[in-house]
Parts: sequence; C-alpha cells; structure tokens
Amino acid sequence: MEASKVVSLADAVAHVRPGDAVHVVTGHGRWTAAARELVRCHWGSDPAFTLVMLSLSSLGTLFFRGGLVRKVVTGYSGDVFPNFTPNPVFGDAYLSGAVEVEHWSFLTFLQRLEAAARGLPAVVTGSLAGSSMEANAGFAAVPSPFGGEPVGLLAPFAPDVALLHAPIADRSGNVAFQPPLLEGVWGALAARRGAVVTVEAVVDDIRPWSHLVRIPAHRVLAVAEAPLGAHPGGLFARDVPVEAYGEDIVFWAEARDASRRERFDDWLRHWVLDPADQTDYVDRLGPERVAGLRRRAAPDSWRDDEAASPPDLDAPVGAWERATVLAARHVADRIVATGAHAVLAGAGVANLASWLAVRLARDGGAEVALTAELGLWDYEPTPADPYVFNHRSFPTATMLADTETVLGMLVGGPGTTTLGCLGAAQIDRWGNVNSTEVPGRAFLVGSGGGNDVASAADEVVVVATLTPRRTTEEVPYVTSPGRRVRALVSDLGTFTKGEDETFVLTAVPVGDGPVTDRVARVEAVCGWPLQVAAAVEEQPAPTAAEVEALRRWDPEGRFLRPDG
Repeated sequence: MEASKVVSLADAVAHVRPGDAVHVVTGHGRWTAAARELVRCHWGSDPAFTLVMLSLSSLGTLFFRGGLVRKVVTGYSGDVFPNFTPNPVFGDAYLSGAVEVEHWSFLTFLQRLEAAARGLPAVVTGSLAGSSMEANAGFAAVPSPFGGEPVGLLAPFAPDVALLHAPIADRSGNVAFQPPLLEGVWGALAARRGAVVTVEAVVDDIRPWSHLVRIPAHRVLAVAEAPLGAHPGGLFARDVPVEAYGEDIVFWAEARDASRRERFDDWLRHWVLDPADQTDYVDRLGPERVAGLRRRAAPDSWRDDEAASPPDLDAPVGAWERATVLAARHVADRIVATGAHAVLAGAGVANLASWLAVRLARDGGAEVALTAELGLWDYEPTPADPYVFNHRSFPTATMLADTETVLGMLVGGPGTTTLGCLGAAQIDRWGNVNSTEVPGRAFLVGSGGGNDVASAADEVVVVATLTPRRTTEEVPYVTSPGRRVRALVSDLGTFTKGEDETFVLTAVPVGDGPVTDRVARVEAVCGWPLQVAAAVEEQPAPTAAEVEALRRWDPEGRFLRPDG
C-alpha cells in the first residue's frame, strides 16, 4: 500500500500554484470544500488562475470577487437556485474583458478533458457545428477521409490540478464515486499534476467499494477529510458508508442574492474568509440546518416541501404555464408520431414541459423514458422539486451514468430516437437559439447541454413566452443551431418549420374573438416578419389536471413565474 496522502484541507489546497489551470469538478455535488479553501487562501493575491468549471453557479463569483481568476473555461456561467438567471458578476467581468472566457457545451467540455486523459491528439465530436463556438481555438471542422460531412475535432485540454469531492477514499488516494457523474472524473485523470480530493470519510480498505472507484491513487496529490464538503451542493451516497445530504437551496439563494448586494463582502467574510477549517464552517451551519439537509436526501422528503408550500390550484393560469402545457402536448404528439424512446429534459420550464409531455404520452400508451444531461436515464420527477438534477429523483432512475453516456451516446445514437425540449433566451426564425451573449451588451449564461441536444437529438422543441426581446430575425450569437429545431411553442402560439426551414405560425390558443385577432397579437410581439399558415389551428386551454401537475412539481413558481 502506498504512503498515506491524508492531510489537512489547507495542506491539500497548497498543491495548487499561482498561474494554474484549476478544474473544479462539478459532478452532482456542484461544489467542493477545497474550492472554498482555495478562495480563502489566495483572496486578493492575484494568483492568475484559469478556472476550469463545467458550471459556474453563484459560488463561482467568489473567484471573481477575490481577484483570483484571469480566464474561465466553462459551459455555463449563471445562477441555478432559485432559478436559472444571469449573474452580473460574470457578465460584468466578461463584457469588460477583465476575465477572458471560453464557452463550450457540456459534452465538448468533458470530451476535451477525456482526450487529454487518454493521451489522444484530438477527439471527434458531433457538437458545435453551426454554432458560434465553432470559432473556439480548440475546435476544427475537417474533411472526412471517408467522405460525407466534415468531421468536428476537439483538441485535448489538461488542467494543472483538479479539485473534487467524493464520498470516500482510502489513505493511499483511491477514490470512489457515486453516479450520476455529470462530467465524470476526466479532469482528475487529465490533470498534469493530479487531483486534490476532499471526502466525507477516509476508509482503511476501499475494496468493498471497488466497483465505485474511478480514480486510482497515483493520480491523487492529497486527500482531506471534509464532512459536508459538497455543501451547499448535496451528496448522493447510496451504497457507500457515509450519510447523504441534499442541496441547500436556501444557501444557494442567499449566495445569489449576496452577489448582487453592496454587502457581498460581509457575506463572504462570514462563510468563506473567517471559517478556520471545515469543522468551523459546519458549526456555522448549525446542527438543525445539517439535520434538515440530511432529511432532504430521503426520497420521500418532498412531502415536507409540499406541506410547507402547497400548490395554489385556484390561481389563474399564467403565461409560462400556458406555454408549458402547450409545449408538453406538442412533445407528447411527437413522441407518438416518431416512436421516441426518450425525451431529454432541459432545465427550467423546458424540464417541466418534458415531464408533462412524457406523462401525457404514457397515458396514451407510449413507452418513453425521461433522460437528463446529468447522467439520468428513465427517471421519475419528484413532486415539489422542479430541478432536473434533483437528488431525490436519482433512486427512481433505471440507469445512473454521466453526461458522456447520455449526450454522447444515447442522444443521437443510431439505436435511440430522442426528442429534446429546450428553453431560449433568444430565438430567430430559423430556430437558432442564443443563451450565451448579446455581444457588447449583455452576457446571458452559456450553452449548458443545449448545444449538444440541438446538435444530436432527432427533433427539438423550444418552449418560451413570446416577447419582442426573445424573438429576433437573426440571433447575434448562435449557442444552439436550429437545424433540428422543428417547433417553437409559446403562450401566444405555436410555430413549426415551413418548406424554407423558417417558422410559420400554425396554431394559437383558444380565446375570445376571431382567430385573426390572436394572430395579430402574435405579429405585434414577434421579432421577425410573421408567416401564417393557411389554416391556423385553435389550441384548447390548459386543463385543470395539466395545470395541477405543473404546480405540484413547481409549487413555489420557481420556473412557472407569473410574468411573461
């Protein structure tokens, strides 16, 4: 057995050097105590890190506020809780040029790490073609030596050090993980010097969990025991000898709000700069809060949330609810028409539309699975929790894997027919989606898995409310190409692709007055010259059962917000 690599958290993080490219592994936990310790140790010292992180949620702002980062390599830069929104800390830094940023899709982010881990000069990808990310220096489209379409190639990317949190490791540094794994462990295997690992517990013999070991000891620089080390993320810990805990949504929301206030430094001091170690940090959370997070990991804990915030089933139907119901019906019809094996749920309203669509299709006799980019296959939604990465859904899945399995194999694979349902900050008449930036004016959030879904799914439906800001004749940045987007379903009407591959208004919701009045309302807010089908269908109003299903999934209206 190798010598023990177990050290204090501070000593573990000391392996990171100024100028390093640091991969903070996201996984299903989203955060690591080592990332917080890194911020504390280098606060204000300008270490010129390159932050490599699949998803920069609200806590990613710590690296910016402390002046730690010169460049970011990412797939998403924005808030997640209480909903998916742009964060001005990221936007201001990117737009001003204070921090350089490389935008990638989730799949291509991990594929580059995988190429480095495997020692490959390049790896083939089906993503990015037709998007603005084609211009990235690490991507090239080259003629295929076998004929046919050009081949997309990605250059390998190796961070210097990876930081990650896992349930357990042994003293030598062998590390066991519980899927779903999102980007997996490719960054740790690709890292030039190795990984700094925090764990809930160090075990003397890891062989009883050898089937979960994904990183061998020689790739690990140090192991630090850090209970609750994924907080405010959660830890799914089935079949490992540690206690699970759920996401601390309240803490995430507090971090988001703090990043927007002048007193951000007070919040940072209390939670990041002042805690002497992980024990001090957990003490600040307090035993009652920790017990609540432990309870939240139970699959039936949604009942607590539902009891605390019961859905208002008598409230009038809002614009987002109407759009979601109409999109769900459209997707359900397409499930039946295509014989789809799966629907990939995007985040937010698109996620809720996918959940309802699968329920409607199954009620009609279809056999179809829900899948998610986190690595879930054939899972069931949980009431009172509208998040697609909700840990309480994990035990319902028939397969727990990673992003590469879902986005890189099952979606777009020759034996699987998959429909995608996505949201859009902006969309144009060709179905191109922009969720990244309005150059020189606004930063949005990035691709996430959107580009990968739009590049590979057999058919894509976009769901959104119809507004002049959302619709534009041509998006200024193509995050997700529109060639597989076959419909845009909104609160005011449904568009499908015509012969020229641009959107045609084919349906409007039922309402008072003639159909022409509702068509005129669409025309008044649509950002491109409206094409109208010869016969415009009228869509029945959402039923009580459809609205109830949505509100039971999202009783607090985190995504089904009342504003249009």
